[in-house]
Amino acid sequence: MISKHLKFLWLLCTVLFLSTIPLQAQDTSETKPQVGTTQKIGDVILFALPVATVGTSFVIGDEKGAWQFTKGLLLTAGVTYGLKYSINKQRPDMSNDNSFPSGHTSTVFHSAGYIHRRYGFKYSIPAYALAGFTAASRIDSKKHDILDVLAGAAIGLGSNLLFTTEYQQEHMELTFNSNDGNYLLGFTYKF
Repeated sequence: MISKHLKFLWLLCTVLFLSTIPLQAQDTSETKPQVGTTQKIGDVILFALPVATVGTSFVIGDEKGAWQFTKGLLLTAGVTYGLKYSINKQRPDMSNDNSFPSGHTSTVFHSAGYIHRRYGFKYSIPAYALAGFTAASRIDSKKHDILDVLAGAAIGLGSNLLFTTEYQQEHMELTFNSNDGNYLLGFTYKF
């Protein structure tokens, strides 16, 4: 059982790592861009939020949710990088032509949207705050403009509509039965 979880986490970490490797060489021979504190924090959130999200699903025993998260993350990365390398929009800092859409934003909004859809809005508020900060950090560091960030957020949130379902707690059950004009409503709670 533990081996299964380790394999899954290894797969998730590999997908996250591979999604950050540029597929084309970037020419930065003229000037090296300065990396500010805001951009560094956004880069940390890019990895920390998805790992914390899927890790929490495993901690509470929600393997079905972890699988839904992974499928959504793979779709998010596929759509994001498919668009990046087919549209070739120049970044505001002129470092390369992979600006549209924002990969950081699509990844973190996928995580926040997963928490919202799977476990409820109140649990997703901190994740949305971190996702919003990451999106703002991409604009602040001149890696993206507002259109890139909005498209990334839409891709990340949209992938959850395909794969993520509401978490059903197994300790509660509501039943209804009707027979010959008689109605029975039942509620079961397991401690």
